[in-house]
Amino acid sequence: MRKGIILPLTVLIALLLPAISGVYVLAQAEQLETIYKKEIDITGDGKKDLIEMIGVPFEKGTLFLKEIYVTAKTSEGKNIKIDFEGGYEPSLQIKDLDHDGVKDLFVGVATGGSGGLSNYYLYSLKGSNLSDLTVPDPLTISSTFENNYKATIKLDDVGESYQFNLSNRKKEYDRLGLYHNGKLNEPAELMVFPFSTLKAVKVKGNKAGVKGVQRFSGVSNGDTIGFVESSWYLEDGKWKLINTSVQKTLEKKK
Repeated sequence: MRKGIILPLTVLIALLLPAISGVYVLAQAEQLETIYKKEIDITGDGKKDLIEMIGVPFEKGTLFLKEIYVTAKTSEGKNIKIDFEGGYEPSLQIKDLDHDGVKDLFVGVATGGSGGLSNYYLYSLKGSNLSDLTVPDPLTISSTFENNYKATIKLDDVGESYQFNLSNRKKEYDRLGLYHNGKLNEPAELMVFPFSTLKAVKVKGNKAGVKGVQRFSGVSNGDTIGFVESSWYLEDGKWKLINTSVQKTLEKKK
C-alpha cells in the first residue's frame, strides 16, 4: 500500500519540477533592471559589441541594487562580465580615457550614505581582454579650525591654501562648544570627503579626462563649507593632476 502511494507522488513531483523551476527563473528575470544597453565598439576591432548594465533590486520596489554588473558580448562572440558593489543609481559612460584609440567603460555607483559619496571604476576591453585602469585618488586635503571663527584648508598636492570666515556660524559653534569667546576650545579639523562626483569630461583640448568634486564640512555632515574640484588626465598609465579650484562664498586665498 505504501509503495503504491509513493510512486504516484514521485511521478507528480517529477512533472511539477520543470514548471516550478520555470516560475523561479521567470521571477528572477523579472527582478533584473536594464540600466544601459548599447551596441558600440569597445574592443578596437572596428565592429560593434553589445554592452549592457544590469541591476538587481534588493527587493521589489526598492531603489537599492544588491547586484550591479556590466556584460559585454563582443563581435567575436566572447562574453565578459564585470561585477560591482551594490548601491544606487549606477551610471556608465563609454569614453576613451587612456587615449589608446579604443573606448573604455567608466562606471559610477552611489553608496547612498549621508555623505553623498559614490564608487567609481574604469575598465578597458581592448582586444577583448579585461583590464582595470583604476581612477585617480581624491586630493589630499589638510584642514583646521582657527581662532575667531575661521578655517583653513590646504591642497597638499599643489601646496595651495584657502581661508574661510565662518563667523555666520558663531551661534551654532558656540553652542556645540567648539569656540568660547572666539577661541577654539581645542584643536579641530574639518570633515573632508572623497569624491562625491567623478565625471568623464574634456580636460586637455579635445582629449577626455575626469573631473572630480570633493566636499568639506565643519562640525557635521550637513555643515558644508565648500567644494574642491580637480581635473585629471591619464597618461602612460598614470593619472596626472591638470588643475584644481575651490568654490565657496566668502573664500579668501592666503
